[in-house]
Amino acid sequence: MPNPLNFDGGTIPKRQLQCVEIARITFHSNCDGARLRVRHWVVHTHEWPGEFRYCPHCAAELEDAVVGGKTRKRCADCGFIHFRNPGVGAAVVIWDDDGRLLLIKRGPQATRAGLWAIPAGYVDYGEDVRAAAARELEEETGLVADIADVVWVESNFHDPAKLTVGIWFAGSVTGGKLEAGDDADEADFFALDSLPPLAFDTDIAYLRSLGHPVED
Repeated sequence: MPNPLNFDGGTIPKRQLQCVEIARITFHSNCDGARLRVRHWVVHTHEWPGEFRYCPHCAAELEDAVVGGKTRKRCADCGFIHFRNPGVGAAVVIWDDDGRLLLIKRGPQATRAGLWAIPAGYVDYGEDVRAAAARELEEETGLVADIADVVWVESNFHDPAKLTVGIWFAGSVTGGKLEAGDDADEADFFALDSLPPLAFDTDIAYLRSLGHPVED
């Protein structure tokens, strides 16, 4: 779950914090831990562009340059090139004995809040993709599962600032208790003829590939 960024002058949720410039800051520490005191801060409300604007190595401003036939951001000072690659998401498809599909309702801090989706999440750096699928399933639904074969792969374009490649795995429950957690508000099984509104076209495409006439 995203934690808010706390300043003396107020609180800004990280997902709403699009771009912040902070100047003249001082640190204070006490028995409760480090505390950031901001003497002057300005919030710019333009949207996060989804790519680096400044070099993460030397902090120089990045410039457009053609690299490998594509326009990319390159640092003229140190030569760093920002290759803007998609993230990887892992989803787990769980069916119960009655042929119902496990879905989670996305919480208020999640993308497309209030809609439903197959349990899924990002793969952490250095994490095995199947381990990530099992972790996300347990975090969002409380269920422990064996992760089996890949059943679907799609590119996700619903958030232009955070493109991903999604991998859907078949899963079989081995333990746990069904209980929504993390950024899921609810978790439940649904018959395919009574699905709630789905958040993502990619989940819909997978279900349609199975021959189910899922509505948009």
